[in-house]
Amino acid sequence: MLRSAALAASLFLLAAAPVLAQSEPTSAPSASPAAATPRERTSVTHHTIKLGGKDVAYTATAGTLLLHSDAGDAIASMFYTAYTVDGGHNRPVTFAFNGGPGSSSMWLHMGSFGPRRVVTANGQTTAPAPYRIADNESTVLDKSDIVFIDAVGTGYSTIVGKGKPADFFGVDEDVRAYDQFVRRWVGVNDRWNSPKYLFGESYGTTRSANLVNSLQNHGMAFTGVILLSTVLDYATLIAGSGGQVQSDVFFLPTEAAVAWYHNRVPNKPASLPAFLAEVRRFAQAEYAPALMRVPAPNASETAALAEKLHRYTGLSAAYFVRSGLRLQPGQFEKELMRDQGRTVGRLDGRYLGYDGDQNGESTEYDATDAAITAPYTAAFNAYAHDELKWQTDAIYFPTNYPFVSPNWNFRRGARAILAPSVVDDLRQAMTKNPLLRVFSANGYYDLATPFFATEYSLAHVGLPEALRSHITYGYYPSGHMVYLIDDQLAAMKRDVDAFYDGVPR
Repeated sequence: MLRSAALAASLFLLAAAPVLAQSEPTSAPSASPAAATPRERTSVTHHTIKLGGKDVAYTATAGTLLLHSDAGDAIASMFYTAYTVDGGHNRPVTFAFNGGPGSSSMWLHMGSFGPRRVVTANGQTTAPAPYRIADNESTVLDKSDIVFIDAVGTGYSTIVGKGKPADFFGVDEDVRAYDQFVRRWVGVNDRWNSPKYLFGESYGTTRSANLVNSLQNHGMAFTGVILLSTVLDYATLIAGSGGQVQSDVFFLPTEAAVAWYHNRVPNKPASLPAFLAEVRRFAQAEYAPALMRVPAPNASETAALAEKLHRYTGLSAAYFVRSGLRLQPGQFEKELMRDQGRTVGRLDGRYLGYDGDQNGESTEYDATDAAITAPYTAAFNAYAHDELKWQTDAIYFPTNYPFVSPNWNFRRGARAILAPSVVDDLRQAMTKNPLLRVFSANGYYDLATPFFATEYSLAHVGLPEALRSHITYGYYPSGHMVYLIDDQLAAMKRDVDAFYDGVPR
């Protein structure tokens, strides 16, 4: 596989859920090839939640479904948790997952639209256990049933029987697994006549664009796709030197938002959206052309541009002059608060961390990840055991990056691809099904999948003009995981409600 060192690092770091690879086991949660294939099983419990002043009864089903090879051999057992409102057989159903590659669905499950969620501190480290799990007033159960699915090699989803990592660890291999799972779940639960949605976060959005096209090609039309913190084209995120200028341009508005949040912007504007609209204009009209210019800007032009970059990011004009107007996101995370001995989080720039190497060019860890991994992990394990009644001796893998990511196949078919893209998969899905709608949710402080790159990718899907309005957007003063802030989760819930209500059925 043709892949540069810079891209390899970029792909590994683009994790949908917090990256804490150093603390994760280095082996896959999978059976040996000779191991007996486990039986499919479920644990069914019944609950009630108050939504809109009314008691809503729902059933939670934690379970596994087996995936099979073309020869009929069992190759994987996929774990899921389905929440279905009682008495609503043909209600809409939403299939939800995180990304990585190498992340379970725990983050969306315990943070976003499930009926129960873990309570965490806003923008800072949550105190150690015991953690509190509470009813989630922002669950989508009033609009749709929801199924959280763990990717093979993560959570409780395991490789079994004759399965092997190469069957699942790749852009298209992963989608074949999810395609089979969704069709099996729909068949087992007799939900063929329900309106269907996908909800993916980060690499889960890459999966969603590819998966919706695959499922529709297999005769399962979808009503909508919800994309949270999107990456459809990896070329927009590659950070590097020389001619690779995409990330400098696409990350700039997010860097400006983080600088604005931490009061590092000179003469801080009152309105963040208005400020970011100005930064977008600068990035397109002045910054990108300057970085692409031949010959490069002269000294006076460089000084003028450096001053504007200082005004937008809070970093000194001298820094930009020295760097040739370039700024990689990892450098920004280290540099913005260097004078205070702090670093900013990658998944959410509101979070602050400490590094031992004060003179380094990149952070030692992601402050967001360090702040939230423990509460999410503990809460899910306690919730699965105590409330879902899922009894097992197996270890739940919130993430399994050391095993999954290095073995991931980013090639599409026979093509040697430097940076995978699923933009055309989304185009095909939306043109073959012209009633399909897409909602893109974006956090302003997300330094993993910046909103400007998302806007660019979705603006260039290649839809006919009549279908372009079928893509809509939501923006929130939060990070990669918008749901870490209660009021922003509520705001995203309102936008998603409108999306469910506005999609023709």
